[in-house]
Amino acid sequence: MKFKIDATAPETAARAGEITTDHGVIPTPIFMPVGTVGSVKGVHMRELRDDIDAKIILGNTYHLYLRPGLDVIRGAGGLHKFNSWDRPILTDSGGFQVFSLSSNRKLKEEGAYFRSHIDGSKHLFTPEGVVDIQRTIGSDIMMALDECAPGTSDYAYARKSLDLTHRWLQRGWKRYQETEGLYGYSQAYFPIVQGCVYPDLRRESARFISDLGADGNAIGGLAVGEPTEKMYEMIEVVNEILPQDKPRYLMGVGTPANILEAIDRGVDMMDCVMPTRNGRNGMLFTSNGIMNMRNRKWADDYSELDPDGTAWVDHEYSKAYVRHLFVSQELLAMQIASIHNLAFYLQLVREARKHILDGDFASWKKDMVERVTRRL
Repeated sequence: MKFKIDATAPETAARAGEITTDHGVIPTPIFMPVGTVGSVKGVHMRELRDDIDAKIILGNTYHLYLRPGLDVIRGAGGLHKFNSWDRPILTDSGGFQVFSLSSNRKLKEEGAYFRSHIDGSKHLFTPEGVVDIQRTIGSDIMMALDECAPGTSDYAYARKSLDLTHRWLQRGWKRYQETEGLYGYSQAYFPIVQGCVYPDLRRESARFISDLGADGNAIGGLAVGEPTEKMYEMIEVVNEILPQDKPRYLMGVGTPANILEAIDRGVDMMDCVMPTRNGRNGMLFTSNGIMNMRNRKWADDYSELDPDGTAWVDHEYSKAYVRHLFVSQELLAMQIASIHNLAFYLQLVREARKHILDGDFASWKKDMVERVTRRL
């Protein structure tokens, strides 16, 4: 994997760059649609590729390991062939999913023991095993196994959690260096900065991770219960230390405003389920603000969903029609909303990149944050 920076934005830490993988080039900053089980809910691969122009999507190690299972994925020749996606894929290690199973998991030195949410069966994720699983999945970028401490953790717990994450990282990094991909292309391995909301722990983790010299680095454990301003503070603390010449991936964030603020602070890659999850529940993000499509006010509004935007559905469907679909509980409503929101997110990062290259990102971002946070 290669990374180059094309431009930086005055008055901010924002940068525009390119990540090159064996499955394609990813312009940054980039938003990555979440395809947890090998699919982005309600969205065809051709829509992701042709209509939305997603450059990279995510898969999840925990979910793919449980279903359909590694034998099926390996039999297909890896996830790219299994789901017919020929562009880059990033896989999360499953650490966050194990974290979310707090009542069904135990963290030990050897790894994370957990019970499947599907059938209750017992499993163990080790740092080495998670590398092996992601080798079988065949993602272009794979993540280290970590513990994602809650944002409300006290210092003692955050300290203990970080130490475990770093010990796991050393084991996973060793396994990564000792193994190769199974399908004839290279795979990058990203370590994850942890440390909760404590600046000294975050700095320590960023330095520890920087010393590995990995192809890229991730920032985890944010947007998990801490105040938004604390999240922004931790991004700044970490990015002062993480290498300038490596991509920085902020995991699981967030709203359109969160994304713009993260880019402002030097983040290159982001993902979140919000565009599709909120879309399925009737929330649409637009260049002029946020709409609840079940509101009565849209019942006879025949204007486009986002008249000032460029999302693929804008010229096809009116607010009134999409509201009608939601009120009628039509499946098409969830599909339209999911694709619209993904198209908006991807257009937002494309515009951010353009303004970084043009040198006026700071003023554009200030205006956009105000616009995208309105409730319409």
